[in-house]
Amino acid sequence: MSLDKATVKKVAALARLAMEDEELTRMAPQVSGIITWIEQLAEVNTDSVEPLSSVVDIPLPLRKDEINDGNCAEKILANAPEATQGYFVVPKIVE
Repeated sequence: MSLDKATVKKVAALARLAMEDEELTRMAPQVSGIITWIEQLAEVNTDSVEPLSSVVDIPLPLRKDEINDGNCAEKILANAPEATQGYFVVPKIVE
């Protein structure tokens, strides 16, 4: 599948990427190559392949869940622009 510069520009806008015309010209064949590769992957027959959660057959070590509050509210609130009484202060957004 070949993508033109206008299509790449639309995809970039949807992805919230600011791209100049020279970047769009350079990226169009690269994005087309990626789409072609994805189309090739779609042609592979995977009917007899079971889904995997991992490619390695090793069980993950699990830890016991312990409920705690983290005990670091002061450290977290130290990063806030404004805090009061142990809470973040945010601007009112409902009128």
